[in-house]
Amino acid sequence: MSKSDYLEVELLKWCTGQSNALGTAPTPWIGLYTANPSDAGGGTEVSGGSYARVSSAAKWATPSAGSVSNNAEIAFPTASAGWGTVTAFGLFDASSGGNLLRWAALGASKAVDSGDTARFASSTLTFTED
Repeated sequence: MSKSDYLEVELLKWCTGQSNALGTAPTPWIGLYTANPSDAGGGTEVSGGSYARVSSAAKWATPSAGSVSNNAEIAFPTASAGWGTVTAFGLFDASSGGNLLRWAALGASKAVDSGDTARFASSTLTFTED
């Protein structure tokens, strides 16, 4: 069974915290992984060294054609210790714990060392519905 274009856009609005027809949207939080999760969860989220998920509320463009991208930079706290090699990012419904809503592997893994600030420039995170 396929989803309609309308539902695809409304789902993307919902999980990025935008006004939608599906009900109250969560505040979206971005987290980083050093071992990729699966659709069922798991993976290894970064921890320690001043790591914290960051809110991406109001940092998403209006979805269209089944796709949505960040429309502002998303920056993490400066690492006070090495975070390891980041391989993926996830979209969560809470600043800690909560539920993994979406995830994607990075196009290129990135080592985050002490003193580094992990960041995603505008239009570099994209989620699609099909």
